[in-house]
Amino acid sequence: MLLKTIICKNIKLKEQQKKTNMALAKNGAEIPLLPQTEQTLFTRENQQLILRAVFNVSTSIIGAGIMSVPATLKVLGVIPAFVLIILVALLVDISVDFMLRFTYRGESKTYAALMNESFGEIGSVAVQICVMITNLGCLIMYLIIIGDVLSGQGEHLGVLQEWFGIHWWNSRNFAILFIVLFVMLPLVLYRRIESLWLSSALAVLLAIVFVVICSVMAITAILKGQTVTPRMLPKMDDETSFFNLFTAVPVIVTAFTFHFNVHPIATELGKPAAMSSAVKISLVLCAAIYFSIGIFGYLLFGDSIMPDILVNFDKSSGTSAISSMLNDIVRLSYAFHLMLVFPLLNFSLRANLDELVFPKMPFLATDTKRFVCLSLVLLAFSYLAAIFIPSIWYIFQFTGTTTGVCIAFIFPGAIALRDVHGISSRKDKIIAVIMIVQAVVTSFVTIATNIYNMSGNRL
Repeated sequence: MLLKTIICKNIKLKEQQKKTNMALAKNGAEIPLLPQTEQTLFTRENQQLILRAVFNVSTSIIGAGIMSVPATLKVLGVIPAFVLIILVALLVDISVDFMLRFTYRGESKTYAALMNESFGEIGSVAVQICVMITNLGCLIMYLIIIGDVLSGQGEHLGVLQEWFGIHWWNSRNFAILFIVLFVMLPLVLYRRIESLWLSSALAVLLAIVFVVICSVMAITAILKGQTVTPRMLPKMDDETSFFNLFTAVPVIVTAFTFHFNVHPIATELGKPAAMSSAVKISLVLCAAIYFSIGIFGYLLFGDSIMPDILVNFDKSSGTSAISSMLNDIVRLSYAFHLMLVFPLLNFSLRANLDELVFPKMPFLATDTKRFVCLSLVLLAFSYLAAIFIPSIWYIFQFTGTTTGVCIAFIFPGAIALRDVHGISSRKDKIIAVIMIVQAVVTSFVTIATNIYNMSGNRL
């Protein structure tokens, strides 16, 4: 009788556990960040989850950075630029791996909480401030680029001005305001990052369209003999040239910085092994896209290339109706891409701002008033900054040499060295030291070079 009772209880417990697992499977956001076995990695459900995560990770990576990659080839030359892109991608993969491993071992669900486990409140506040500065800088860059596309910059006309002439309603200020109110605002009001996977997929598709059209234009120009031979190595013609090479590093670092979205995406994904795979796939995809647009953009425009390559695609670069149409498609496709990337970065910016300013308040997504107010304030500030800042290169240089390297390399390396869970190997600590040292040295040299350039020679 006793044996029968024990068997019945075991059966009931197994049935209850099965129901619990089925309920968790329906809602990936509720599954804790715990390691999964390799056997579950390649099921159809996981493949779909990985695909969605790849879209969100890739969209977080491919933002405004792609616009200035061709300009880095002008500074570095093709071979050093290729090496730099690969090197930064590898270091980013390692730094994200550090973050994920310590996240799974501990109880953190955000980047700030992860730093708090290792360095206390000072660490969490440092991450929050760096993420806010970096993401806000990127959002401002997106609006600047969209303004460049629609209304032009300096002597280069925008799409709307080429189509309809110069009017008050297609001026830079009005065009950006229209996009902010009728495109950005509805997108930033989504309360779950997973809800943005479809728009992220469209954003990645638009980025690929952008690269394909640029490659077709570049190959056509090569066949017509209208391109210049790109420099394989940097041009060293004065005493400051070597140090000027370092000014290209922040652009690539910023172009690969997405660490602020690692936890939101991983938490809603719910499968750590799938997240690790998604990150690797995304980095390979983005590195290929970056180098492709870099080489094809450089072939098209040579040393006349602008820090924002979209500015080069005005009517003066088209010699036929087809060329002009392709120029417009290139510019508009990437402008729409940035509009779809905007809410992903805004998501992390808003979350970190709320966590810093209102640490004891209820979860942001459950407080409609606070959620809407923060969204409106951030949009308004981004719009005003985009109106008064003239070039994206300045923002790249600032964020890439300060907050960008902290988020991407210094903080993850410090977490591995601190090793509060005792899981870092000797190899991990050596890599962490190298990561931190190269980030600090590169940032110092870049900042010093920029200050020198501002006082006399300019890049």
